[in-house]
Amino acid sequence: MRTVPIRRAGNRDNLVLGGDRELVLFTGLLAGALIFSAHDLKAAVFGGAMWVLGLQAFRIMAKADPKMRFVYLRQRRYRKFYPARSTPFRDNGPAEQAQYR
Repeated sequence: MRTVPIRRAGNRDNLVLGGDRELVLFTGLLAGALIFSAHDLKAAVFGGAMWVLGLQAFRIMAKADPKMRFVYLRQRRYRKFYPARSTPFRDNGPAEQAQYR
């Protein structure tokens, strides 16, 4: 049987500056827009701090799990409560009845 090596370069996570690519670039875009649109020293300091702190947070997040953004987005789709439906006395709705005919 022939084995095919999986190269690390083709299987690497998409990171920029050590953090998730989309989060890092979007934070840089927001910080840059804040700095250049406000033309104020306070906005420049706040934008720079936002960029540095966001970049550090994204690096820590990517170090723990490079795909943590996807995990978080999937977790946000979950409901708080899933009712139990495993009973023989449950009345099926029209969609379930049509499914099992």
